[in-house]
Amino acid sequence: MVLRIRNVVLTLGLLLSLTSSVLASQPARRPYLALGDSVVFGFIDQAGNAYGNPENFIGFPDYVGQILGMRDFDAGCPGETTGSFLSAAAPDDGCRLFKFLAPLHLPYLTTQSRFAQSFLVNHPTTRLVTLMLGANDLFLLQKACAGDPVCIANGLPEVLAMVSTNVANILGQIRSTGYKGIIVVANYYSVDYSDVSGTQITQLLNQTLTATAHAAGAVVADVFTAFQIVASNPLAGGATCKAGLLNASSQDQFVCDVHPSQSGQKLIARTIAAAFRAAVRGATE
Repeated sequence: MVLRIRNVVLTLGLLLSLTSSVLASQPARRPYLALGDSVVFGFIDQAGNAYGNPENFIGFPDYVGQILGMRDFDAGCPGETTGSFLSAAAPDDGCRLFKFLAPLHLPYLTTQSRFAQSFLVNHPTTRLVTLMLGANDLFLLQKACAGDPVCIANGLPEVLAMVSTNVANILGQIRSTGYKGIIVVANYYSVDYSDVSGTQITQLLNQTLTATAHAAGAVVADVFTAFQIVASNPLAGGATCKAGLLNASSQDQFVCDVHPSQSGQKLIARTIAAAFRAAVRGATE
């Protein structure tokens, strides 16, 4: 009996040793840093007590990490603008209030810009950085104009110019840390492709983001087209909500807010992963 127990102990010890050796030989997943707004965070409107735990909110960075085999770090803040990303004095659309009332996926009290720079300096093996930012700048304009289309049209050029300047600064700061990997800038989907005027404003924002990203050597993930393809089916008729890509309202399940559902988040992730892989192939050719 003693001999049998001893043999079992030796066998278990050998198995543990072999398991430890296998785990030690497996390379650690390289970091992936996701920067941006509520879409990045995985925000859900009117989620009540769920805001007390950020694990209740799953954004596309979770799926990008799974697809590409990276460890995702989600720094997204609901309501972040391109200005508030850079400066604590710039207007935001609720990011600072959200950070005060509820935890983010990654705790930081500084601007998202400072956090990103510190992260990249301390994680030199970071493989990918994504940025999705700019929609809240337009939301602030819409609020300031109380939805008046003439006011919005008059204020749009100035807002887009500011977005371009701020995003260029953000991308420059990322590179200033010594990060030489791929940066993917994700553009925005239309909340309703059958809404011509609203979709055109989104396209103007996307054109600004694309031009700024390319000028800085970043890659663009075309989320706009990916969502448009899905929403173009006959049942949806161009309505992103009817295509199931947006979160349903808590008051009316047939009405949506502006944030992606989980199928929408997964679609964004696949689009970003495809852009990243294309960039990697291009760099090796």
